Amino acid sequence: MIIGYCFICAFLVLINKVCPQVPVEGFIGGSVVLPCSSTKRDLKLQDINVLWRDKGSETVYDIISGKDSVERQNPRYKNRAETFPEEYERGNFSIKLINLNHTDTGEFSCFITHSSYSKQEIVWLFINDSAAVPNKESPKEENQEPGTISILICVCIIIPLIFVFIAVFIIWRIRTQTPCLEGTVANLMPCCTPYVSAASEQPVFSRT
Repeated sequence: MIIGYCFICAFLVLINKVCPQVPVEGFIGGSVVLPCSSTKRDLKLQDINVLWRDKGSETVYDIISGKDSVERQNPRYKNRAETFPEEYERGNFSIKLINLNHTDTGEFSCFITHSSYSKQEIVWLFINDSAAVPNKESPKEENQEPGTISILICVCIIIPLIFVFIAVFIIWRIRTQTPCLEGTVANLMPCCTPYVSAASEQPVFSRT
């Protein structure tokens, strides 16, 4: 057991490939999940070792032969680091770090080792002062929603109604001012009333 553990540590020291960093944001007093997963799904869990280390190469959490191990865990991470054992079979070896503080800011490395497979993931943790900062934007967003709804109502309902009222008013004015222009020629006769001219004594039709 001890020889195997020493071999793993020596192997990690010899790893020299550059790994992409995954940025993660946390808040003072809160918790955060540091991601680490294996792309291999056909590996036996008892043959896998996962070592979590911080920026000072201190032990954060170990998973040896598929089982949790905190024997070498740095005291500053005691009762602050948790794993998800039910996710091991899916290749998920992420850890949850709780009670965050400013000293947690920095790089965390996850080493996954197997006789035929190895992987390193680097997570860069950023710590903000308060978790309430992002929530300050929520009231602004809520206040903007009624304004947006009002604009939509004006555009989609009120403005078309105004045009309808204007059109109805124009049609009504035309009908009341020129009643004799409606209908066919036969319908024009009732719009006229006859009267007798004093000069010709012939009936003359006039508009009423």
